[in-house]
Parts: sequence; structure tokens; C-alpha cells
Amino acid sequence: MIEVNLIPDVKQEFIRAQRTRNTVISFSIMASIAAGVAIVIFALLLGGQGVREILADNSIKDDYATLKKNENLSNLVTIQNQLAQVSTLNNDKGINSRLFDILGGINPKDPNHVRISTVSLNPTDNSLSIEGSAANSFTATDAFKKTILNTKVVYTDRDGKEQTINLTDSVTLNNASYGTDTTGAKVLQFKLSFVYPKELFANTSTNVRIVSPTKVTDVTDSRTRVPDDLFSSSPKTGDTK
Repeated sequence: MIEVNLIPDVKQEFIRAQRTRNTVISFSIMASIAAGVAIVIFALLLGGQGVREILADNSIKDDYATLKKNENLSNLVTIQNQLAQVSTLNNDKGINSRLFDILGGINPKDPNHVRISTVSLNPTDNSLSIEGSAANSFTATDAFKKTILNTKVVYTDRDGKEQTINLTDSVTLNNASYGTDTTGAKVLQFKLSFVYPKELFANTSTNVRIVSPTKVTDVTDSRTRVPDDLFSSSPKTGDTK
């Protein structure tokens, strides 16, 4: 008769089961510890964030209370806002004093010289209107118009580069009629208008020069004295014959 002893096999299975159980328990304990540590860290982060928010709110409230006690707060804020815009306003400021030298630079020489009575400058739409009279009639006004159309503006931009642009691309001449000037001489009255480039009067444009077919005029600082014969009183209106 053959006998088999099964006790050692059962015991080995039991030992393996215990090892597996111990391993699972160990991993469970480690996972629980890791989860606990993560929860603690998360709680500390949330708590720290809450504390920082409370401190920031308290700081804002304290600063606001301090500012509120200042009776001149509104004036200080207004002045600060104005100071912040000084640079922008300065860049946008136009140097309108250049106008007189520009008029002298575009006026043709005799016998087509014109006498200007009224000048209207509109920075909103960059338009310039000139009213005047010409002793040489339509020949002078035509020369005046062509001089303007062939005039260039040379300037240095804010980057230090020299630029050249047209004074205008279109000139409108209207309201032409004959009249008499202060001496009784017959002259042609006219109104001329055109749109100029914004760089012409811009504060950021330096070394500005007006280059016409007959002359070059430096208008950067309006250094040229206004000629005595540039302006005249409005002539008396007569018939258009």
C-alpha cells in the first residue's frame, strides 16, 4: 500500500498565502500613508492660500482707509492721470508755427507772386485753406497751384530716418473773381485748399524742410521771418469780367 503525505504541500500553500497577504497589506499601508501625506499637503496649500488672501484683503482695506483719510485724494489722482498722459499729449501736439514759413516756401516768385489775406488750418482733417489775390490773374493762381503740387516735405522721423513725402496730391481752386486791391489795381481773388500730411506739423518730425520747385525752406523752428508782402488785406470785390 502507498501512502502520500499531503501536509507539507498544504503548509507551503498556507505560507505562500500569508506572504501574499502580507505583501498586499504592506502596499495598502504605504498607499494609505501616501494618500494621507497628499491630503495634508493639499490642506496646507489651501490653508496657505486662504491666509494669503486674508492678508491681501486686510492690506487693501488698510491702504484704502489710509487714502480715504487724505482730503486731497481726488486731486492727487487727477494730477497723476494727467501726468501719465503728458508724453502722449506732447507727441500729438502740432507745431502750427511752421505754417508761416510753409506759406513763404510755396509762394511763387514774381510776376506770379500772390498776396494772402486769410489762412484756415484745420488739424482735425489736415486741411489748409488759403484766400488771397494775384495781380497776374489766372497765370499766377495756376503757378501757385502747380508749385504746391510739386512741393515736397523732407523731415526726420522719430527713428532718426529722413523721409520725403508730397505736400499734397490734390489742390482745389475755387471762388475766383476779379476785384481791386488797396491801391485800386485790378487783381484776381481766389480761394485755394488742399489736404496736407500729418507729419508736416507733427511734434515728432524734426529737421523739417519744404522743397518747392523754386526754393528750399527750413521750417523746423520757424526761423524764417514772415515776409512783409506775404499777407495783405482782402481786396474789394468787383465784377468778374
